[in-house]
Amino acid sequence: MGLIFVPYYIHFLGMDAYGLIGLYTLMQAWLSLLDMGMTPTLSREMARFSAGAHNPQSIHNLLRTLEIVVFSFALLIGAGIWASSDFLATDWLKSEKLPSTIVSQAISIMAFVVALRFSEGIYRGSLMGLQKQIWYNSVNAFLATLRGAGVLIILKWVSPTIEAFFIWQAIISLFSILIYSIGVHYFLPKPTSTPRFSRESIADIWKFAGGMMGITFLALLLTQVDKVLLSKLLPLDEYGYYTLAASVAAFSYMVIGPITQAVYPRMVQLVTLKDNNGLISTYHSGAQLITVLIAPVVLMLCFFSEGAIYAWSGNPVLAKKSGELLSILIIGNFLNGLMYMPYQCQLAHGWTSLTLKVNIVAVTLLMPAILIAVPKFGALAAVWIWVIINSGYFLITISLMHRKLLITEKWRWYFFDVLLPTSGALLVAFISYFFKPALSDSRLNWLFFLSITGFFALISTIALSSIIRGHILKFIKRLKEYLNF
Repeated sequence: MGLIFVPYYIHFLGMDAYGLIGLYTLMQAWLSLLDMGMTPTLSREMARFSAGAHNPQSIHNLLRTLEIVVFSFALLIGAGIWASSDFLATDWLKSEKLPSTIVSQAISIMAFVVALRFSEGIYRGSLMGLQKQIWYNSVNAFLATLRGAGVLIILKWVSPTIEAFFIWQAIISLFSILIYSIGVHYFLPKPTSTPRFSRESIADIWKFAGGMMGITFLALLLTQVDKVLLSKLLPLDEYGYYTLAASVAAFSYMVIGPITQAVYPRMVQLVTLKDNNGLISTYHSGAQLITVLIAPVVLMLCFFSEGAIYAWSGNPVLAKKSGELLSILIIGNFLNGLMYMPYQCQLAHGWTSLTLKVNIVAVTLLMPAILIAVPKFGALAAVWIWVIINSGYFLITISLMHRKLLITEKWRWYFFDVLLPTSGALLVAFISYFFKPALSDSRLNWLFFLSITGFFALISTIALSSIIRGHILKFIKRLKEYLNF
């Protein structure tokens, strides 16, 4: 929903207003720091509860404690952004088309929305830890439809303004918190007494939560500092083009997120039960699934970025101005996404120090590079720096991890989980490049070309992925047996 409707948001609101939506996304990302690692920690503890590490009363006490903490922070967050709205509108953002009063009003409403979305985190984390992914994803799909499609109705027939956009987001966010909280309390068994605030609960999880807070802070610096600098250095419309490329490149995370949400609680259970063989199997299955699902699309967006944006938006100007950024940015996201399964394995063991140390080194290199290169070379420098940083993760962090965890599995991860499946999609994309349509061709031609290329890239990736290929063949066999019966 977030990708499909972007061209319509730009159509109704204009590029300056879409830049404010980019600022809203940036605020959401940065504010995850203030949850101090509570959401991933709660997800882990819910998974450990499923494996018998908590009783119903203790897990309810932990949930109530974090509810109080998170809602208190949400109140402070909303008030802080609201108080800063005039400064952001007049002294930070460079809007050439929107009056500063409109920008300030939009940021004031945005403050309320961001606080609400921040509060949703503990319930989403709880549902993932309880392995209620089907329920969560069904509800999330419904709410995403209300957010994305519903706001178009508002913009088209009620008020085509950025203020109306954020008011609708606030309404849906209130509804989301209500639904998610009901779901969590429904799936948890009843406690023996009324849940209460418990300092002991915080003390038990603080070490892991502290590590997660450090990782989150450094990860935000790595993934968002470019956006912070560019929001200051670029006109709001140019910042909007960069935000557009980043939004399309974020497709990989949309795919990776549900996979890691499903696999991580299972990993925690297996670690708690000391089932190393089951952990190895789950680790490689998850890693191959990530590669199979994102490599074909990543390589299409790399080789045919302008055509993909044109087929999606119908706007050749957007395609030209965002295409080059997208083609490089998506490679960095791909390398970053490949690290998610090894990272989940570390968290399942409660090991946060490796990622913390590696991120400190990366941030130490990233910050000066951004400050030096971006003013001279613009947004293009930022995306190349992102690729270089993630290449370091891919080559170095995996080796460091496998010295301690799953010691015999490093080369299997590199070759069978990543390189071999990716090579199939790469070959298809390379051959298809010589047959691509001209950018002036119709959107329908581009859509057909990308669909065919993506299909063969996916098939070739599956064919070279031993675990996923095996699962699919077994499924086909069972389907045949069912149909014959």
